[in-house]
Amino acid sequence: MAHYDTKPGTPGADDNASAVAAMIEAARMLAPMRFQRTLRFVGFTLEEYGYLGSRHFARQAKRERREIVGVLGLEMVGFTSRRQRLLPGIRARKTGDFIGVVGNRKSRMLVEAFVESAREAVPSLPVESLVVGWNGYLLPIVRLSDHAPFWDAGFPAVMITDTAFLRNPHYHSVSDTLDTLDLPFLTQVTAAIAATAAHLARPATTSLPAG
Repeated sequence: MAHYDTKPGTPGADDNASAVAAMIEAARMLAPMRFQRTLRFVGFTLEEYGYLGSRHFARQAKRERREIVGVLGLEMVGFTSRRQRLLPGIRARKTGDFIGVVGNRKSRMLVEAFVESAREAVPSLPVESLVVGWNGYLLPIVRLSDHAPFWDAGFPAVMITDTAFLRNPHYHSVSDTLDTLDLPFLTQVTAAIAATAAHLARPATTSLPAG
């Protein structure tokens, strides 16, 4: 999933067009394959206003008792930087060239699946992972996207992110434009996302198609 709304006044190239593009491209890559499980690609609106789209979806899924194996939430996935701010107590690379994956305890399996799938599909892509307790309420920054309503509804979900404002100075700004993105990095992240989705969906075929 990815949200397609932006803050007023910003082009939203990284937040969150990068993620929407990655989701659409992952869908294209996986379309020729057949899976044992259903893959659903969802674009949400109103993420910037309290995750209203994803909150409605997650609550409805809970009421209907849907079985959701896992949710891959894409939140800003196209920016790299020589500088990387880190939160106190969080260990990670000090260069902003990695993709991060964040899960709650129920989602540990999804975090591990992304790390392993990325390592296999794109060995050169640095990945940093974080698993938090209490659905992230003790570290509110990890709840700032559409995965949080799924945590609250009891579904396994992860946020896949370039760390947003911890790295990107154009966050929620008029300067969040296409020319600031690292497109080769975005391509690598997309490949990792597609590989993870394929792994979780249990492919009937054994490999991703070329291209």
